[in-house]
Amino acid sequence: MAVTIYSTPSCGYCRVAKDYFRTNHVPFTEYDVSADQRRAEEMVRKSGQMGVPVIDVHGRVIVGFNRPEIEKALKR
Repeated sequence: MAVTIYSTPSCGYCRVAKDYFRTNHVPFTEYDVSADQRRAEEMVRKSGQMGVPVIDVHGRVIVGFNRPEIEKALKR
């Protein structure tokens, strides 16, 4: 299962999402879009959004910490 989270250090919902993944033993890759312009552009291309978190669960893009959608995507 490939999980990617696009975040910034000051984003509260990003911390909540990362804590959720850690608690549930879901490995993830994190990109700090405030420090990595290439990843910021990638995030906008994938989601059409400038806000974080943007979470990619095996190709399914979820904007914000939408726990029901994340859980549904993880089950696939």
